[in-house]
Amino acid sequence: MKARAILNNPFLNKGTGFTKAERSELGLNGLIPPVVQSIDEQADEVYGQYQSKQSDLEKRFFLMQIFNTNRTLFFHLFSQHVAEFMPIVYDPTIADTIENYSRYFVDPQDAVFLSIDDPENIREALVNGADGRDIRLIVVSDSEGILGIGDWGVQGVDISVGKLMVYTAAAGIDPSQVLPVVIDDGTNRQSLLDDPLYLGNRHSRVRGQKYDDFIDQFVNEAESLFPNLYLHWEDFGRTNAAKILDKYKDKITTFNDDIQGTGIIVLAGILGALQISGQRLTDQKYLSFGSGTAGAGIVKRIYDEMRLQGLSEEEAKSHFYLVDKQGLLFEDTPDLTQEQKPFARKRSEFENADELTNLAAAVKAVHPTIMVGTSTVSGAFTKEIVQEMAAHTDRPIIFPISNPTKLLEANAKDLINWTDGKALVATGVPSKPVDYKGVFYQIGQANNALVYPGLALGTIAVNAKLLSDEMISAAAHSLGGIVDTTKPGAAVLPPVDLLNQFSTTVASAVAHQAVKGHLSTVANEDVDKEIEQTKWTAQY
Repeated sequence: MKARAILNNPFLNKGTGFTKAERSELGLNGLIPPVVQSIDEQADEVYGQYQSKQSDLEKRFFLMQIFNTNRTLFFHLFSQHVAEFMPIVYDPTIADTIENYSRYFVDPQDAVFLSIDDPENIREALVNGADGRDIRLIVVSDSEGILGIGDWGVQGVDISVGKLMVYTAAAGIDPSQVLPVVIDDGTNRQSLLDDPLYLGNRHSRVRGQKYDDFIDQFVNEAESLFPNLYLHWEDFGRTNAAKILDKYKDKITTFNDDIQGTGIIVLAGILGALQISGQRLTDQKYLSFGSGTAGAGIVKRIYDEMRLQGLSEEEAKSHFYLVDKQGLLFEDTPDLTQEQKPFARKRSEFENADELTNLAAAVKAVHPTIMVGTSTVSGAFTKEIVQEMAAHTDRPIIFPISNPTKLLEANAKDLINWTDGKALVATGVPSKPVDYKGVFYQIGQANNALVYPGLALGTIAVNAKLLSDEMISAAAHSLGGIVDTTKPGAAVLPPVDLLNQFSTTVASAVAHQAVKGHLSTVANEDVDKEIEQTKWTAQY
């Protein structure tokens, strides 16, 4: 029984990697083939099988089989092929598995499923999920705002599992110390409610006090059970994401990737772009197209950075223009969210305010120097709009970061061509280099994975009490400072294939800032040693 339990435990199983001594000691003789393989030999064999798969979905299913049986081997392989595997185990391929989770379901992958209909089971579920492990990191989602695909109920659990994979592959977060959690508070997607195979609660989403109380209970139980916890919120809906973050960010060590992570990576990209152009952040006009959770979160992050650089609240706010489906957002625009209200403009600022009902009109009126798209409106950044913007600034900074690819506001090649190579571009999905007039323009990917793994590693390594704005700013600056400004066509962000290197850079900056801000008792000279000791390596 003991031997079978080891082979069925992905945290303990080594497969053919068990030595002869281990096989005798653990009662494994005869239960696995006799040849003892090194982890590199196993990885070569598995990668060959992976390459034989015909589609990205087949490749993901295959990799998940390895993940479910041998975590160390999975992450050893992942660390060797980070850029190649990222779009397979996470966005965009993960969107397919989320949409079809109930039909594809084979293994819960050590996730914890919390039902809003059973609040009395929260503590027991977390205890069962941890199974005695020292949990340092939880990624939790209620799956209301998954990627660019919306509400997918309990099926969004894959997003928590996938996010934690990236944490480990990129920053060496110990996979035995993480816990994916999904909060099933129902779904408003009728096709799921009508699907006889759907594995979640069959009712519409619960709102109001019952939902708020459930979140409170979850946080209290998680913090009680795991006192050194870093709590990551992922893909919550517009009405809850900022509210939850604002409630807890000054009380516990917590982070919302959609609000803060996207903001950090866009800020890092802007800082990189400004290094190339030689301009100052406080001289920029920022236009956000798409002002939901992500768009407004990015604006808040850039605003906070302007404040840190010395601008007053009013001076900083004056640099931002929010455009949504109604057009430019004004103070009297109906149904503004709490996150949009501080940046809504006065109609008196524009002679033609009533005409600013679309992106083209707004760009013509505002003359932005930075334009970031989180709208999921494919092709929204047209040639006319981009050239209008470029006519009023020498180096337009244009980041169409909606994903997946089919939802991009513009592709990188068009942006470079339309601006005669002047645009400084980052996209939300991987983009090939653009060859324009003999220069190869490297296109940065505004991928949150460049930031959030290192952010957590640095925070966890020094056991910081909170995640402060200054720590977040340090993360952005650490990435923005890597740009090679001497190289024609240089990318505004570092490449994803060097993710694990840059995660350590981010972690160091974040941890040192935590110590400087008196949020950690670790001595400054010990920070980098603590980071190295915290990092887990995928070796037997």
